[in-house]
Amino acid sequence: MPEVIPFDPNPVITPGESRRLTAAQFHSISQVPELHQWFANLQNQRTRRAYRADITDFTQYIGISGPEEFAIVTRAHVLAWRTELSNRGLSGATIRRKLAALASLFDHLLETNSVEGGNPVHGVKRPKIESNEGKTPALGDDQAKSLMSAPPLFSLKGMRDQALIAVLLYHGLRREEASLLSLSDLQDRRGIKHLRVSGKGGKVRYLPLHPVAAERIHAYLEVDGRRADQNGPLFRSLKGKTIGQRLSANGIYLVVMSWALRAGINVPGLGVHGLRATAATNALEHEADIAKVQVWLGHANISTTRLYDRRGQRPEDSPTFKVRY
Repeated sequence: MPEVIPFDPNPVITPGESRRLTAAQFHSISQVPELHQWFANLQNQRTRRAYRADITDFTQYIGISGPEEFAIVTRAHVLAWRTELSNRGLSGATIRRKLAALASLFDHLLETNSVEGGNPVHGVKRPKIESNEGKTPALGDDQAKSLMSAPPLFSLKGMRDQALIAVLLYHGLRREEASLLSLSDLQDRRGIKHLRVSGKGGKVRYLPLHPVAAERIHAYLEVDGRRADQNGPLFRSLKGKTIGQRLSANGIYLVVMSWALRAGINVPGLGVHGLRATAATNALEHEADIAKVQVWLGHANISTTRLYDRRGQRPEDSPTFKVRY
């Protein structure tokens, strides 16, 4: 039987102290209907994984050993945890995410009457993120062109990958969004072909399909036969036991990184999100309205979109080149 850790409603916790919770204890907590439902409602797998780790972190630190003990968590517990996170040297963005996870959990517990009073996370200040520029790297125009032309057109895989990379670079999709695309998501709206994109939180947005992406998708589908099921995946796996199945988000990552390597693109931290940053940065540099870019990317808050606005960072606009002697 796992050790039962007594809960102190007013603990004196020194930074660096950790009240360990066993895996079995946390599993028993997470299977409580209210908490299990909260986890299940997190549709994005990466968000679910990160939030689960964040809640584990909090319960371990405070010493919660049973679900009923969430009811006596106070703001003091949250403040002590925030101090501990800061003393670990975690970034402001990471601490903000952890507090957001805990706030989301307590919002759910309050809605289901599992706890009373207010949300103990509300009123706890979250660290400011100093930089106004996102850390996700973006490709230059020549690099983006090289990546799009890297897959060869003489094979089905090459045609699929060209279409996939074009969709990512011309529409700024998350890799999960690209993975979820089905044939039925290619839709005509007012005589213009659109992509129906299922974004975070189940939100749907319609994006006009760029002509280059449309051409490559058409060429790919012409070669990839047996497409009677309109609800089937747009981008399908072409190897092993998963052949014909939906290309996973991780599979999309592997596709992008393999072609980036072959194209000689060595950008630290690139990933698929780097293609999203590239699309957003390129659109903004070509005078796209930032509010429309926000909707285009599916951002809930325009401050997130501003992280991709690097127009003030262009070397050619520097006062250096305005100096005359």
